[in-house]
Amino acid sequence: MAKAKFAVASKRRRKKILKKAKGQYGSRSRLYRTAKESVQKGMYYSYRDRKQKKRAYRNLWIVRINAACRQENLSYSKFLMGLGKSKIELNRKVLADLALHDKKAFSKLVELAKSNI
Repeated sequence: MAKAKFAVASKRRRKKILKKAKGQYGSRSRLYRTAKESVQKGMYYSYRDRKQKKRAYRNLWIVRINAACRQENLSYSKFLMGLGKSKIELNRKVLADLALHDKKAFSKLVELAKSNI
């Protein structure tokens, strides 16, 4: 029988993978080979989706700003153009928050944008 080498290191490596696979369904959390595949795929998804989350939030902010602008009879693109001409530098996150929570301040921004178009 062959001598088992690196037992401590390989066991530690397997335990690390199985610990990451905790919470997976069935053999994905119990068997090393399937757990390894599942963890690799999960790490890929988490890396990819950190970037997609940023895109999704930007899209959400644009939709909210556009909806609030349309209530004031102005399009999103003209609103941003007017803000740019009036030298107001607010990012889309702040504008969307204003549109959602502080309608008076947002309508003042819309009036400023309309006056500078």
